[in-house]
Amino acid sequence: MSNVTLKQFRYFEALARHGHFGRAADACAISQPALSMQIKELEDALGTPLFERGPRQVRLTSFGEAFGQRVRDILRSVDELTDLARAAGDGLVGRLRLGVIPTVAPYLLPRLIGDLGRAYPGIDLHVRETLTPRLLEELSEGRLDAAILALPVAEPALQEEPLFEEEFVLVRPRADAHRPVPDGETLLRMRLLLLEEGHCFRDQALAFCNVHSGLPRDGLDGSSLATLVQLVGAGVGVTLIPEMAVPVETRSAPVAVARFARPRPSRTIGMVWRRSSPLAAQLATMAEVVRRSGEALRSAGAVTDGQAPE
Repeated sequence: MSNVTLKQFRYFEALARHGHFGRAADACAISQPALSMQIKELEDALGTPLFERGPRQVRLTSFGEAFGQRVRDILRSVDELTDLARAAGDGLVGRLRLGVIPTVAPYLLPRLIGDLGRAYPGIDLHVRETLTPRLLEELSEGRLDAAILALPVAEPALQEEPLFEEEFVLVRPRADAHRPVPDGETLLRMRLLLLEEGHCFRDQALAFCNVHSGLPRDGLDGSSLATLVQLVGAGVGVTLIPEMAVPVETRSAPVAVARFARPRPSRTIGMVWRRSSPLAAQLATMAEVVRRSGEALRSAGAVTDGQAPE
């Protein structure tokens, strides 16, 4: 074990996560032969295989599973030592790994990146866009410093900071703009287009219709809000989108936007991070920057019933 290095631990973790030498090598920015050699040297030092090699993918051995948990703990502790040194300075400097859900990222990030750069000139922002379950997993494993998503997440190890409330609006074909705005139950009887399973926004939209997300339904699912809005413009059905998305997603589609009657469907956007993070105080301050960015974006994109703003 005396020849085992942290670099090998990071290579091991990447291979365990990707299950493929090529993808793991790309993630580590090294060649595949170099990664293979490092993994082989690690296994030789341990005296036992860590992976089962298959023609298309690799799998952890039973020992590799147990070893992997210890490695993740070690790497998380090493990263927290680095964060501890950063926390001793003034403000946020260096690398910051921020996760964002897909129904927020395209709309908030263009403004937020500039605002964070002005507030923290020394920050090196690395953004990860993916679904909430993956963000929470990567936060707990120390691969992300913080995430912006819909609250609550109800994870005891995570600090939740609510940032702003955002309403959902109805998007329908422009020809239907004069029709009454349906309530949740009426909406469900229409052809309601939703994001595919795994998106928390899908569950929130179904909750407005008073339907459990696991029940079967007659409708089309899309992988992005952009797809849903374009389908509405083509006359396929209707959909709900967060107000933040209106200026971007409706500008090239023949659709009309309408608000629902009160109480309107909405979500709370917040920022979360590990309670144990040495950067917790700095991240709480950074959350205020995110809050201001989100509120400014919502004000700029506020809509009234009818056609979306230019």
